[in-house]
Amino acid sequence: MKTVLAATLLLVAPIAAHACAATDFAIQDVKVAAVGNGIATRLSVKGKLVNNCTSAAAAQVRLDAKDGSGNVLASRVGWPAGTTNVSPGQSVEFDLGRLLHYQSDMQSYSLSVVDVKSW
Repeated sequence: MKTVLAATLLLVAPIAAHACAATDFAIQDVKVAAVGNGIATRLSVKGKLVNNCTSAAAAQVRLDAKDGSGNVLASRVGWPAGTTNVSPGQSVEFDLGRLLHYQSDMQSYSLSVVDVKSW
């Protein structure tokens, strides 16, 4: 039994060592703007997602829009690179603002990596 357990650990250890985590990705250069006027106003939340992992992977990003008191008004998730892996050290630019309907009481925004997957 010990031999089977040891063999299993040896097979799984290299896979676990190459798995990327949310902390292996960074979100940089975030720019937020309301574009347009009146009912045609839309939100633009642009940024850059950087893969600092040692293997290619994709990350899911969560966007929270908050009011002046910090209460979350709306939240959405998206995959900036879609179903394409981002190579180690590379980045992909994104605009997740299109996922939210603009509201005039949106005062601040936060972005975070919530999931990582290799396609």
